[in-house]
Amino acid sequence: MKKLRTFSIVFLIVGGMLLLGALGWWNHTRKFVATAQAAQGRVVELIEVRNKEKDSLTYKPVVTYKTAGGHKITFQSSFSSNPAPYAVGDVVQVLYATGDPYDARIDGYGSLWAGPTIIAVLGTVFSAVGGGMLLVNQSGRRKKKYLMAYGTAIDTDFQGVERNTAFEFNKKNPWRIATQWLDPNTNKLRVFYSENFWFDPTRFVTRKQINVLLDPRNPKRYHMDLSFLPELDEG
Repeated sequence: MKKLRTFSIVFLIVGGMLLLGALGWWNHTRKFVATAQAAQGRVVELIEVRNKEKDSLTYKPVVTYKTAGGHKITFQSSFSSNPAPYAVGDVVQVLYATGDPYDARIDGYGSLWAGPTIIAVLGTVFSAVGGGMLLVNQSGRRKKKYLMAYGTAIDTDFQGVERNTAFEFNKKNPWRIATQWLDPNTNKLRVFYSENFWFDPTRFVTRKQINVLLDPRNPKRYHMDLSFLPELDEG
């Protein structure tokens, strides 16, 4: 499916961009920590941060501290959480840029490293999903090519077309064809399922038997030959 392949490539690109962004953010924070001056501060207020979309409430501390030159500076932390990370009156360690005392942060994991960590996790998830989908698609193509060339052909009985509820893409479930075959060697009935289709192939299945190719090295691996079906125009 071209759309699914495009979807996976987009996920890989977005994941890569997020990882690059996280790396840049982490490197910027690392340089800030290495060059910043330290001071003792105090939490003077907690500001409510409401997310209407998620209907959630977090708290952002407001901190006051004095620079080495004795100037009193008040700043808001960029990090908020629920429960509140600090209480009013708490003494905290502050790091601030030498040339800009308003560029200050609480010396803690949340204020310094939570942002790049979250972006890195999202980037990893996006990359893993996109890469996994591409690998599965390529693996399926290789299996199909091998079995079409070397598989042992059997005639299976057409049972019907069903929705594959185990897989969902863009809030839709694909169709698949089901067949069955009685193994004469074991007298056991086997059920086979085709690859997924993003159109209903029912009206195009006009035969009672469908060819299935079994892997001679591993009969559990198979490919249903549906070359008689029309291809979906995804243009």
